[in-house]
Amino acid sequence: MAKVKKIKVFSYAKFQAIVMAFAGIIAGLIYSVGGTFYDLQTIGLNKGTILAYIAIPVMPLYFAVFGFVTGLVGAILYNLAAKRLGKREMDFEQ
Repeated sequence: MAKVKKIKVFSYAKFQAIVMAFAGIIAGLIYSVGGTFYDLQTIGLNKGTILAYIAIPVMPLYFAVFGFVTGLVGAILYNLAAKRLGKREMDFEQ
């Protein structure tokens, strides 16, 4: 049984940013394709459709920034809690 003493703050924040960027790619694709289908069935393609496709590159950026910030806060809070409450035990196989 291994104990996690401390999490490297920036390392965890970068990891969280990458994971959230992939989630942002998926969300951007769903938003833009769904918006296109909606526009095609209702009013036709317009400026809103173009804005929906801007979500493909923009949403991953927003998600990555949010993931980085929450990763920073989460790692800092874990390190503070681990000092006061004890380390977390984890099982690893080799």
